[in-house]
Order: sequence, then C-alpha cells, then structure tokens
Amino acid sequence: MQNTDTLEQILAQLTRLADTADARLAEERRTVGGDIDWSALAFRWRDDGRLQAISSPSAMPIDRLHGIDRQKDRLLANTRQFVAGAPANNALLWGSRGAGKSSLVKALLPEFVDQGLRIVEVPAHRLVDLPDLVAMLTDRPERFIVFSDDLSFEAGDGSYKALKAVLDGSLAAAPDNVLIYATSNRRHLLPEYQSENQAAQQVDGEIHHSEAVEEKISLSERFGLWLSFYPFDQANYLAIAAKHLTALGHDACIGEDAPWERAALRWALARGTRSGRTAEQFARDWAGQQQVR
Repeated sequence: MQNTDTLEQILAQLTRLADTADARLAEERRTVGGDIDWSALAFRWRDDGRLQAISSPSAMPIDRLHGIDRQKDRLLANTRQFVAGAPANNALLWGSRGAGKSSLVKALLPEFVDQGLRIVEVPAHRLVDLPDLVAMLTDRPERFIVFSDDLSFEAGDGSYKALKAVLDGSLAAAPDNVLIYATSNRRHLLPEYQSENQAAQQVDGEIHHSEAVEEKISLSERFGLWLSFYPFDQANYLAIAAKHLTALGHDACIGEDAPWERAALRWALARGTRSGRTAEQFARDWAGQQQVR
C-alpha cells in the first residue's frame, strides 16, 4: 500500500512539473515578439517556436512568371483587397509540380511591400504552432501572408487540425491582418485511397461520401480561393525559358529554330516534364555555358 502511495505522489509531482514547463514555454512564445526585427520584409517560423527575420527574401519579378496569367490575376486581385483592408480569402494553389505556385506567392512581396505586406513562411510540420503565430501577429499594423509551401499531410497526421481551426472553425475570430496562402500538389492536401471512395453510399440517387473523404474535403474547402496549375505545353515552356534567358543577359529569340530551343526541349525530355522550374534550370545551365565559353 505504501509503494502505491509513493508512486501516486511521484506521478502527481511529474504532472505538476510538466504543466509548469508547458506554461513557461507558452509564456516564452507570447513574449518573444520583443526580440523580433519587425522592420524585416519576410520571416520564418522556426522549430523552437520563434519568429526569425529573413534578411534577403527570394522573390522572382512577377512579370517573369509566364503561362499562368489567370492564376496570377486572381491572386493579385485577392492580395490587393487584403492590403487595402477589404475582405479577402485564404488561398490554396494546387496542381502540377514546378508550375510556379510558390514563385507566384513569393512574387507578391515586392508588388505590395510598400502597402505593408509581409510574408511569414511556416513549414508544414510546424502548423501545430499556427494559433501561437497568429496571436503574435494580430495586433501588428502590417498585413501578413502566412505561407506554407508544398503542403500535404500523411495518414494519421493530426497537425492539419490546427490549420483547419485557424482557417475556419475556431471560436477565436481570425484577425483581419493575416491570410494563409498554401501550395500543394494535392487538391485535398491529404492522401486519397480507393477504399475510401468505395465506402461512398448512394441514397435516393445522390452520392454520399464516406466520413474519411468528407474529412479531407472539409480541409481544402476552408480555403476560399482555389487556383489550379497544370503542365505547360511546348510553346509556354519555351516562352518561360526565353524569359529566364533574357533575364540572365542572353538573347533568346523564339521561332527561329535557335540552338537554345532544341537544347531546351532536350532538357525537358530528359526530365520528363515541361515546367517553369525545368525552364529556369535549363536557362541557368545554358546561360552559364555560354558565359564560360
């Protein structure tokens, strides 16, 4: 009996120590704002729960982004509303890899920085910290885009629930100066399995999805703006490569069967994709070779 009492006392003491440590960590996260260089234009949320200024944010000029004019116009309009203090939507950019999703988000910074726009990059595995981050940004005069790149969740990953709560579903109202822009190769952000679709039922001619499918759809539906990105055709791929070559100081004329065009097509064929990323990588390789020669 005495041993049982001792174990219970030890367990109670460990529980108190854990509660004290959690409270201290939460307090540190609330007060860390005093150490932040708020004059920075971009920030990174670190694994230790701190906001770190990025001294030289990477952003491609938005006029270098070719072949995604519709997506560009929609995101520019939404961001323009946001920085003006008008209603705007959280945005999900999904689709083919290398199509310019993350580049488009980053290109917003130089476009709207003079209007108070700032970008905070949050890795997917730290989305559990979103409530703490949003609380830190709420009373700031700047307008913040919380950016999570290449977002996806694996089966059993519960961190997406924090994202759902911040997007729409928490008792606390979302602040007016924070939006979430995310990019993903998956439309619903979570893996989809054939067995889940087979669990759907038909009732009076209507399809009722299984609970697993409904859960996945409910996450992406919390983004008010969906922008879809698709693979580029050959003409757009070459146009993107030409823009990058020109920016690197290389004269790139299209339609004259120039050597760089044939090289660009071979480059894409070797990688099995015609994407904006592939075009940029080719341009750097080609321009570098010409400069060395």
